[in-house]
Amino acid sequence: MQKIILEGKTILITGSAGFIGANLVKRLFTELNSGCIVGIDNMNAYYDIAIKEYRLREIESLKPDDIEYHFIKGDIADNATIKRIFAEYKPSIVVNLAAQAGVRYSITNPEAYIQSNLIGFYNIL
Repeated sequence: MQKIILEGKTILITGSAGFIGANLVKRLFTELNSGCIVGIDNMNAYYDIAIKEYRLREIESLKPDDIEYHFIKGDIADNATIKRIFAEYKPSIVVNLAAQAGVRYSITNPEAYIQSNLIGFYNIL
């Protein structure tokens, strides 16, 4: 298996205010000496937004000086937003962790899952 070099790269992390995404950002802060991390999250209210806001504050407080970090409140289902991010930041690595979670909610709100999990993923591709 070939090792992927992350040093000095621009990494886009979708779902960066979620549990896994926020922890990945924090881990990259400890592992990298240089580079740029761009996070995007729609900050929806599926679960308490205060938890996501806390994670974002924690990320900001842990950011090392030698790593560039940008957070964008936006939806990956919005193709114009994704095109703007790719044009502005030119990420060389994308980690797609954005998804509408929860099975019960999908039964009553299938559109939310189609937008995030299908259209959003398609836009990232």
